[in-house]
Amino acid sequence: MLIRSIERFLRQHEMAATKFGRLAAHDPRFVLDLRMGREPRDRTEQRIQGFMAGYAAAREVVREQETAHVG
Repeated sequence: MLIRSIERFLRQHEMAATKFGRLAAHDPRFVLDLRMGREPRDRTEQRIQGFMAGYAAAREVVREQETAHVG
């Protein structure tokens, strides 16, 4: 279920639901609407999953670069 993945993502990245909605769906109410029962289209769900995967991968690259420069 998409909302569970999003909630986990929000906790892991300490991100507000409205910020996630703006970044991932260009809709600050996106997560709030999902919490209220909104069912996204398949294409929207795929785009959101792609956003989360890309965001997490980019954060990992940044962390690796930061640790490579320390020491």
